[in-house]
Amino acid sequence: MSNNLIEISNLEKTFVSKGEVLTVLKDLNLDIPQNKKITIVGQSGNGKSTLLNIISGNDVATSGVIKIENKIIDKMTEDELCDYRSNFIGLVFQFHYLLKDFTALENVFLPAYMANENKKVAVEKAELLLNDIGLYERKNHLPSELSGGERQRIAVARALINDPKLILADEPTGNLDPENAKMIGDLLFSVSEKYNKSLLLVTHDMELAKRGDVIYRITDKKLVLEDL
Repeated sequence: MSNNLIEISNLEKTFVSKGEVLTVLKDLNLDIPQNKKITIVGQSGNGKSTLLNIISGNDVATSGVIKIENKIIDKMTEDELCDYRSNFIGLVFQFHYLLKDFTALENVFLPAYMANENKKVAVEKAELLLNDIGLYERKNHLPSELSGGERQRIAVARALINDPKLILADEPTGNLDPENAKMIGDLLFSVSEKYNKSLLLVTHDMELAKRGDVIYRITDKKLVLEDL
């Protein structure tokens, strides 16, 4: 049995609009091993986010095979896909997407509660995560009462609440100033290490990308190893 969490073979993704066919990914291959940090760099519009959407199960490849721990994603039932999205992966986006009328604590524990975790247990897990990211004292604050960097740290904690095996981060520092961008980059790599998570991070920031165990660039619709 493979030691990879995810194996992608010959992936292709095309979009059709008004009779025009646009291919954004073609013959793309990627293995994501357990406990490895992989970064992908490239210009906007070259398919990085599309790749993450396909891996997260929020989009479907046109062709190719995606195996999740040796199970082909296209053959998953709707319940299996739901469980995969809720528990196997944790998502961090460029925008935090926190619920504006809920506190930091509520934003973190809600995904666990919605996945049928006991509320008391979910709250305890969320409080531990908030303590780990240095925001326990801010747990009762609404997103509007937090800084941009704090909101993104809350989003990282939320991604961890269901103990996923893989964190998918799509330009997580893109909306932040340099100081907060460095803080979020440090946080993602440190929590991935502490909690033994694999990390797949897409970024424009080459310095952040260099922290990965493996660095790829999307070139000609494929992933190629970055030559540093």
